[in-house]
Parts: sequence; C-alpha cells; structure tokens
Amino acid sequence: MFHQKTIYVATDHDLIKKVCVEEGAQVIMTSSDCLTGTDRVAEVSEKIDAKTYINVQGDEPLFNPDDLKLLLQEAKKHPRDIITGYCEIDDEELHKDLNVPKVVIRPDGRLLYASRAPIPSNKSNKFEKGWRQVCAYAFPKEVLKQFSSVKKKTELEKIEDIEYLRFLELGIEIKTLKMSKMSLAVDTPEDVIKAKQLIKELNSN
Repeated sequence: MFHQKTIYVATDHDLIKKVCVEEGAQVIMTSSDCLTGTDRVAEVSEKIDAKTYINVQGDEPLFNPDDLKLLLQEAKKHPRDIITGYCEIDDEELHKDLNVPKVVIRPDGRLLYASRAPIPSNKSNKFEKGWRQVCAYAFPKEVLKQFSSVKKKTELEKIEDIEYLRFLELGIEIKTLKMSKMSLAVDTPEDVIKAKQLIKELNSN
C-alpha cells in the first residue's frame, strides 16, 4: 500500500521552522551533520517508516504539481528505483549556466551522468540540445540507507557539487522521468527576480 504523508524537512534553522509551522506544515528538524539534502531525507527515514520517500527541493518554488503526480505514479510502478525528473533545455545560456545541473540519459531512461558543465557538448562548442535536472526525487528506503552510510562526499559528488552522483559512484542506478519546463531552481539573487516575475505572470493569467 502506498501511504502519502507530507513532511517539511528543515535544517537546524529556526526561522524556516517558524514560517512552515505558521503555514500549517508538518516539520522535522534534521541535524547540522547532514552533508546534503538527501542525507536529511535519509535521517527522516529513520524516524518515519515508509517504502518510498518523495523529495521536492525547497529551491523549486515553481514546481509543477502535475509533475508531482507523475512522480508518485512512477514510484508506485517502480518502488525499488530511485527516480528523478528532467526536462529539455532550449536555451544556450541556460545550458552554460554552472548553477544548473545538466543530465545525459541512456536510451532506456537511466541516468548516465550529471554535470554543471554544458553536457552534451561538441568540438565546435555550439549548442545543439541539452537536458537539465528537475529537483524532485523518489527514494526507496533501502537506497537512502546506502547513501547515508557514506560519511563523506564521494569524489565526483564533491567535484561537481551534485549530491545524487554519490548514487552512481556507489553503483546504484537512477531512473529518470520527463517533466515540464515549468520548474525554476533558485540558486542566485538573479534567480529570485526571475522566480518573482514568473509567479507574477502565472497569477495574472
């Protein structure tokens, strides 16, 4: 049976907790020892028992609710798989943005690699096509245990600053799911301006 329970996983930052509680969200405070957001989800999995844990990262204010439904459906079909979202990149500037994790995917839908570099690339350095990650995941409980059992970042994870590369370095496959282009990760002050503008445009429609 697939039980759904919404929990907001916070850092040790009291202000985040205060805002969430005021908005009626359930909050679990995770320790400052966690290396990454996925380590935080793993810590929560030790307190709340479930087969699958869904993580939509807090820096995705425009995450499409329909994509969450797709992720839940896919997690039901493949309860033993890690699943993460991706979408096409149709803008060269976005493809070269080092704040945006780009992904390359095998023909069978499994993640081949992820990088902040503009991959795939070519000798002429001309943009042809690309894909970026949408920061939403489905995690089986067992793989979270494997992930968090590693007490320091793996080599590629540390170099790229992309936490889910740890799974690939541990030999754990990641299944990908195509999602909409609606999401926007907020990583810089400029991204905040973009997000506010997009929210304004959506509210005006």
